[in-house]
Amino acid sequence: MTGGRRAAARRTPVSVHRSELVELPDGGDVDIVVVADTHGQPHPNAPELIRKLAPRLILHAGDIGALGALDPLREIAPLLVVRGNIDGAVSGFADSLDIELVAGSRRLVKLLLIHIAVYGPRLRAEVAQLATAHQARIVVCGHSHVPFLGKSHGLVMFNPGSIGPRRFQLPITFGVLALRPSGISLRHVSCETGETWLP
Repeated sequence: MTGGRRAAARRTPVSVHRSELVELPDGGDVDIVVVADTHGQPHPNAPELIRKLAPRLILHAGDIGALGALDPLREIAPLLVVRGNIDGAVSGFADSLDIELVAGSRRLVKLLLIHIAVYGPRLRAEVAQLATAHQARIVVCGHSHVPFLGKSHGLVMFNPGSIGPRRFQLPITFGVLALRPSGISLRHVSCETGETWLP
């Protein structure tokens, strides 16, 4: 094998998957904030808007950029992070996480957190298979910077959009997964207005 081929082999990413169990308060309302694509420069309003929601957990769906972008989030709530396609050199992060949310003895929901998950409006087949294998009901992803909520392969897909630098004319948003006694809802919040964002 030539030196060039050895170097290419070393750069080939190895997919790392991990499982997380998150215990939440039993009863009452719980908000989980979802962010993605900070690219080292989160919107200046994002930390304060997120702090006002008092989330019990924050999920980052990859493309972190400079790791310092995670520090303000860690000061607000426990943080779970996956590596994005620009984060290849960052060690210590998984490429995907299945996250089971429980409250007391109740299993609330299982999520799959991954950076790249969709092709157009549909889940990639391998992502749908991974979610199904881990019994996840919701796939949380990033990458496109497009806030999105839909269904594919019988699974809910949720992209919070990006809280990093604006791409094209896309909004700058994060997501909220609201757990209530009546059920689960998902919404987007504009970093520019602080209001619920609607397409």
